[in-house]
Amino acid sequence: MDIQSVKQRFSIIGNTPELNRAIDIAVQVAPTDLSVLITGESGVGKESFPQIIHQFSHRKHGQYIAVNCGAIPEGTIDSELFGHEKGSFTGALADRKGYFEVADGGTIFLDEVGELPLSTQARLLRILESGEFLRVGSSKIMKTNVRIVAATNLNMQEAINTNRFREDLYYRLNTVPITIPPLRDRPDDIFRLFRKFAADFAEKYRMPVITLTEEAKSLLVNYRWPGNIRQLKNITEQISIIEQQREISATVLQSYLPDFNSEKFPMLYTGHAADQRTFSSEREILYQVLFDMKKDMNELKVLVNDIMKKNKENGVMTSKDFDQFSSFLTTPTPPEASVKESRSAAPNIQDTEEYVEESYSLEDMEKEAIRKALERNAGKRKNAATELNISERTLYRKIKEYNLE
Repeated sequence: MDIQSVKQRFSIIGNTPELNRAIDIAVQVAPTDLSVLITGESGVGKESFPQIIHQFSHRKHGQYIAVNCGAIPEGTIDSELFGHEKGSFTGALADRKGYFEVADGGTIFLDEVGELPLSTQARLLRILESGEFLRVGSSKIMKTNVRIVAATNLNMQEAINTNRFREDLYYRLNTVPITIPPLRDRPDDIFRLFRKFAADFAEKYRMPVITLTEEAKSLLVNYRWPGNIRQLKNITEQISIIEQQREISATVLQSYLPDFNSEKFPMLYTGHAADQRTFSSEREILYQVLFDMKKDMNELKVLVNDIMKKNKENGVMTSKDFDQFSSFLTTPTPPEASVKESRSAAPNIQDTEEYVEESYSLEDMEKEAIRKALERNAGKRKNAATELNISERTLYRKIKEYNLE
């Protein structure tokens, strides 16, 4: 099956390798009855993949039911999924079929499966193992033949470690994993999606299509999009309706982007979004490098100060020299100060070799940071990417660019 035709059929826009790989896995696994777990951040478009799996399976003529597990109250989730008997609880005025009974012979999509209560997880595990379930308030075992596709934006390993999700259920659901990349890792797709949404809203609201200036395009692509495709679509709709000027400048676009300043300076941002973020641009790597350099300099000053104290105690240097050197260590060097001025502030220090002032480019600093991270992690790229707070895709590209193979 041609991937492009699948994209057209299910209105999927994008051409990044990770997205194409996810579509290919969905098509390949569709003819089987294996359980599939789709993972990815909120708003990346996970809901399209269960439909691909259902439509390319032998169950395509059966029922397809999508259930948002996070939107159903805990007290009624079992009744919704497995049904109930009349009189089993207050308000149960008649027998009711649950989704697993209705979807017999078809596919059921459990979105936000990580939000299921533990008691419901045990019932779901039984269906996966034997196809058996009980209606609420009934002791009669019922059977169902359902293909289960689940999705979550949670860190499942963390949920297992904190006893919020059953490990055995996770492995049964995760027979075939599909990971959907976040929008920030699909920079080439961002503008494609924007143009599609802009055209759709122009037709919907019978207005001229909005366009972007070159600066606005750059801003659009470099923004991190924490809400992913859903956020991009919502913002495109807002601009289409509100702005009378149909060519959107960077200044106007910026006013629609929440936390723009924190996106511009990610090292200074301490919100929750930073806990799970990965860097997607070279500029952000530089911020990490500068942050590490500042930390190293502070540690070096503390170390040198300790050495000077010992030298004073041992009579190697006078109290006057110690006070002058301490003042040098604790006084911030102004940005305009030259290297010679800084060195002259520390008396009685003899260099063993001539100091050569070097000028490092941003590329040199970035290359050195990546090289050191790879060395510290014994060449393991995944660990190095984690340490640098960048995506593995960005790291692979940089390794090739800087010939660090």
